[in-house]
Amino acid sequence: MKRKVLIVALVVTLILALDQIIKVYIKTTFLPGESHPLLGDWFVLEFIENQGMAFGTTFGSAMWAKLSLSIFRIVAISALIYYWIKQAKKGARLEFLIAIGLVFAGATGNLIDSMFYDFIFPYDPCMGFNHLEGSGIYSDCGIFGQIETRHTGFLFGNVVDMFKFQANWPEWLGGGEVFPAIWNLADASISIGVVTIFIRQRKYFPKKPKAAVVTEEGSSEEIIEEEGKVENED
Repeated sequence: MKRKVLIVALVVTLILALDQIIKVYIKTTFLPGESHPLLGDWFVLEFIENQGMAFGTTFGSAMWAKLSLSIFRIVAISALIYYWIKQAKKGARLEFLIAIGLVFAGATGNLIDSMFYDFIFPYDPCMGFNHLEGSGIYSDCGIFGQIETRHTGFLFGNVVDMFKFQANWPEWLGGGEVFPAIWNLADASISIGVVTIFIRQRKYFPKKPKAAVVTEEGSSEEIIEEEGKVENED
């Protein structure tokens, strides 16, 4: 149990640290929209911010929409912690506990942005990613006039994104971008954790063998044999 806790804690800490280091680096050295090749022309760093959840998904423009999203993250993170502890006590596989940890780390990494970045970094309401039509908050943006901008403060901050694939499908498949969203390490961590759980669910949640039944003569007749024992990792 202690070994599993230590390993998962190290994985989560590493992801959170790398996620925040990358985000702070991008925020302090890149201009909004600035792009630089990371691996040739097909994988680049491009600085943007989004007001929503993973891959820029949003709930709307009202104050309650962003606040609901941040509260949802907090509730989801709390539920993951409770579920992780429950599974660890049951002796769940280390691989499964790490997968849950990846989802937890990603959700926490993006929540940190929303909680603190408006206090740490300067806020420019005239930047495109801070515009929010329907918010009811207007900022004077010079020659662009009065523009509606997002709410700011605790739990209202933007999430920093920077990784972008620039590969296109063949023309016979439409020729569009393979993956147009710009994402961060936290998004990737959530995706890897969820996909791992989905692919490996039969290992993580094995079916229990059916119990034996008693015949009229009083003897036991087994309906199905156990296919194999699922060994828990130490």
